[in-house]
Amino acid sequence: MNAHAHRTAEETVDPVLVEVMGSALASIVEEMGETLVRAAYSSNIKERRDCTAGLFDAEGHMLAQAELASPVHLGSLIGVVAAVLERFPADEIRPGDTFLSNDPYSGGGSHLPDMVLVTPVFADGQLTAWAANLAHHADFGDRGHAHIFQEGVRVPPVRFARDGAIVEDVFQLVLTNCQVPAERKADFRAQMAANRLAASRYGELVERYGRATMTTASAALLDYTERRTRAAIVEVPDGTYTFTDRFDCPELGEEELDLRLQVTVAGDRLHFDFADNPPQVRASVNMVWTALYATVYYAVKTLVDPDIPSNAGLHRPIRIEAPLGSIVNCVEPAAVNGRTETCQRVVDLIHGALAPAVPDRVTAASNGANTGVHFSGLDSGTGRYFVYLETIGGGSGARATKDGLDGVQVHVTNTSNLPVEALETEYPLVVEAYELVPDSGGAGRTRGGMGIRRTVRVEEHDVRFQLDTSRQLSRPWGLEGGLPGTSARVELSDGAQPVTGGATVLQPGDRVSIVTAGAGGYGDPAARGPRELDRDVREGSVTDTSASTTT
Repeated sequence: MNAHAHRTAEETVDPVLVEVMGSALASIVEEMGETLVRAAYSSNIKERRDCTAGLFDAEGHMLAQAELASPVHLGSLIGVVAAVLERFPADEIRPGDTFLSNDPYSGGGSHLPDMVLVTPVFADGQLTAWAANLAHHADFGDRGHAHIFQEGVRVPPVRFARDGAIVEDVFQLVLTNCQVPAERKADFRAQMAANRLAASRYGELVERYGRATMTTASAALLDYTERRTRAAIVEVPDGTYTFTDRFDCPELGEEELDLRLQVTVAGDRLHFDFADNPPQVRASVNMVWTALYATVYYAVKTLVDPDIPSNAGLHRPIRIEAPLGSIVNCVEPAAVNGRTETCQRVVDLIHGALAPAVPDRVTAASNGANTGVHFSGLDSGTGRYFVYLETIGGGSGARATKDGLDGVQVHVTNTSNLPVEALETEYPLVVEAYELVPDSGGAGRTRGGMGIRRTVRVEEHDVRFQLDTSRQLSRPWGLEGGLPGTSARVELSDGAQPVTGGATVLQPGDRVSIVTAGAGGYGDPAARGPRELDRDVREGSVTDTSASTTT
């Protein structure tokens, strides 16, 4: 949108109406998300809420994203409308259409389990908006990650529904390539329901305010967010800031990579330069550009103004450069299933780089991973294949004035845990321990959050276990003299087959303990007060008083 269009939107819409419209759009996406969760069948969506919802204008600019979402999910949405319009001319798109996509390289995804449904919304016979939602279909449990062709079915933007009814041939093609098709069938129908609801709610707003007002107010909402973002960036001291961090993952074995970032703050603009990063790897942790952009937008929001509306206006003052073919901006056919591990480290890069500029807004390093565990195999009780996916939280970095949080999802992940009762009801697995890990948070004036230990016993033969994580070879760093948190690790019971490249096969009675990383502390540990030290021991954060200053 050009500057003249910005002025026109600002001059012709009542600011109060813009605020009302922003709240109304936010309410629609929250209701979309809750509808998807309540209607879903699989535990990964109905319990863990591994999904998101958003509204876009006719050109594909994001107007609102549900707060239930993981910020990285924006990476599976921000390119989908443009990808659909590239394949399907606007004059061929009709009311009742819905499009499906998951392919990172042709739009509409940042890894293959994230299936995106996008539905055009018409008003007065004209395409006016898009409703989109994403659900992580926890289906592809026993796959390789050398390249994307091993990671699951790739779906470019295709027409999934016509006149409100699912195109059965397309549906069957997708289901045939899934390992747990019954779950997929029900979850796709839940996604359809969520988009229908959004289209209905948006239509109610059009009836009340008119299409022209809705369109103009939406543009003004993005302008408002841009102004607010620029005003917040101005408060960050101008300068060029750099940071380097170490990255590891089970697929890379003992190899560690150096990830680098240079951030330039110039007035009301930010420039992120990811030059000199490693080339893409033969592993699942590569990021496509949409995942990189979503991660940067999240990190900027946390540092300049967490209350800025989540829409495309936030993106305008931000410029991102990353070399094609690198781990942070990969090209086909790089594998991308574990891209969130790298996304988490990109947040650490941004926080580390800008810590000298805004030390009171930055946390020490959090656990630095999206610890994903997959158990898959044949359930003899049901005779069906099962796939259990969980992402386990860890420590959150200490803040300038507060301790870090214990055992939580951090940064670009925002999913719930799967309750033990639901897990043991649905899968041939038993949870023997689920606890915080003492001494895992880094000491400091404020303490880093603790990691989690989850011990699972397998009750079936030949259960494949796959681990995605990071910070096994490095430790989450502290700030201003704070000490690092502990590393992540996996512990197996005696006799269990070792984990190699992040995977193993388990037999009945085998136990695996996933121990996630803690987080870094903030400030000199000697400055922690006696009351806080006593509380550390009393609450089990540390095992003795000396650990409060040495962990």
